[in-house]
Formats: sequence, structure tokens, C-alpha cells
Amino acid sequence: MSEQEQNIDIIKRGYQAFADGDVETLMSLFDDNIEWVQPGESAISGTYHGKGELGEFLQRLGEKSPSITAHRFLADGDMVVVLSESTVGGETAHDVEVYTLRDGKTVRVEVCGDTAMMERQYGKKLTASSQ
Repeated sequence: MSEQEQNIDIIKRGYQAFADGDVETLMSLFDDNIEWVQPGESAISGTYHGKGELGEFLQRLGEKSPSITAHRFLADGDMVVVLSESTVGGETAHDVEVYTLRDGKTVRVEVCGDTAMMERQYGKKLTASSQ
């Protein structure tokens, strides 16, 4: 199996673990120093560093029982791009997730998705001017 096939397999295992609610398996696929970038201005948007922050993010994300369906996996070297759909609170949107892997672990994730949907579902991030 090529490196690209191995990387796709790792990412597929992560999607299955997320769907199954298997947090232990999901977290085992991430590097201890994982960086996760969630775009937009929703209450859960931001850049998360390390498994501790990522775990908190995933817990907050899970409060709305989202589902994610991966449709395509494209790999190039240490990068896997996933074309997917996410459903939260009855709304569905198309997403792209870009995973960077090193030594069999995901070291960075950048999500490109419907930020307006995330704001509707999770609320808008509070700023000094909105308080």
C-alpha cells in the first residue's frame, strides 16, 4: 500500500470513528500537537492546538449531533483532501477538509465549509463590541 493509500485509510478510520462516537479511536489518529482550523465567526470557530483543545472543540461540536458524510478522498503526498457534506440541526452543507499527516498521524486539519450555517447552528462568537 502506498503512502497516499495509507493516509487515506487513516482519514477514513477517523470519519468512521466520528460516526460511531468512538472518541478514543478518533483521538488516537491525531498527533499530540494537532492544529485544527475551524473557519468563520461561529461560537466554535477558531484555531485549536493540541489534543486537549481539540477534545474541547469536538465536545462542543457534538452538542448539536452533527453528521458528516465523506464523498471523495484525494491524496497528494502527506495531504488528504476530503469532499464531504455536514448536517447540523436539519441543515446540510458541502465541505472540504484538508488533512496533513506525518508519521501516520494527522498534524493539521483545515476545514472549508459553510460558515453561515455554523453561525446559525452554534451561534455567533461573542466579541467585545457585541457584549
